[in-house]
Amino acid sequence: MKRNRKLRLIFRAASRAGVSAYRLFDAHGQELKWANEFLDSQHLRGLSPRSLRAYGYDLLHFARWWTRLDLSKLNEARLLDYVRYQFEQVPKPTAPTINHRLTVLRCLYRFRYQQEVPGAARSLKHTYNTRSPLGYGRSGRAVARFRLKQPQRVVIPLSSQQVAKFWRSFRTFRDLTVIALMLLDGLRSREVIELQLEDLRLSQAQLHVRGKGNKPRFLPLPADTIQALQNYLRLERPLSTHSPYLFVCLKGRQRGQAMTPAGLRSLFRHHRKSSQISQANPHRLRHTFGADMVRAGISLPALMQLMGHSHIHTTMRYVALSAEDVWREYARAVKNCIRYSKDSPP
Repeated sequence: MKRNRKLRLIFRAASRAGVSAYRLFDAHGQELKWANEFLDSQHLRGLSPRSLRAYGYDLLHFARWWTRLDLSKLNEARLLDYVRYQFEQVPKPTAPTINHRLTVLRCLYRFRYQQEVPGAARSLKHTYNTRSPLGYGRSGRAVARFRLKQPQRVVIPLSSQQVAKFWRSFRTFRDLTVIALMLLDGLRSREVIELQLEDLRLSQAQLHVRGKGNKPRFLPLPADTIQALQNYLRLERPLSTHSPYLFVCLKGRQRGQAMTPAGLRSLFRHHRKSSQISQANPHRLRHTFGADMVRAGISLPALMQLMGHSHIHTTMRYVALSAEDVWREYARAVKNCIRYSKDSPP
């Protein structure tokens, strides 16, 4: 099958409300209506620009393979052909990437036709009865769609020595504040970049954060973070800037403009090199925050709220305990258990 390489994903500042800034175009500069209508619908749902961009590239990848561009012909067998095609690519995409593309395509099909992708082969689906966990209610039927098995990702938190060494490499209050928000409040990199001045509640020691899906949450601000924030705003943030965003560039031609994802990556790249802590990245700092909170005895529901997770299962995966943590918890439990107490009867 000949692939269409002339399709493009273009970012254009939305001229109308309810229109996604990311648009797919064909070789003649015409919009791909089926793709852009779907992106518009996801924009109206409140998806972040980052998610819309990811959806756009997933659709672009599929459209370059599905040259007929007739979605009514799509079925599960065709999706399996699409997976086989990706297996032949160099470099081969990861299982999470392929699964995300399949999820986006099924969501697209439901949007256009108000039904699931038809024609799943018997070997690709498993139909089973469902019932509520307590056995109540009418049993239903569910279909497990084809997905690739993904290896369990284990993220090891930074040690206290690594955190201290990485922390000492920072010289500006802006950068110290960025790191503090990730390490002491568990913010995602996107959440840090999208913070605005109006999100600060310094008198209440609180911070308003826009999480995934624009879900808001309020986080407590430690005293050290407040001090670094105040020093950054008073001493470093350019007075001439009109940017509503909290973190801006401090020098060069971009001085006063909002910090970008590329700028944040550059910041971490520089400090990984200067501190020689090669494992330090935003996700690792967030994971370290979660692990530290668990060691301190915080409840999982409270941690779920702090980290902005929608499901507690995500929190449980995120803060998997190390072997040393497990042994420490075991020793504490044995010490407190009456059965093993010295004063208990034999």
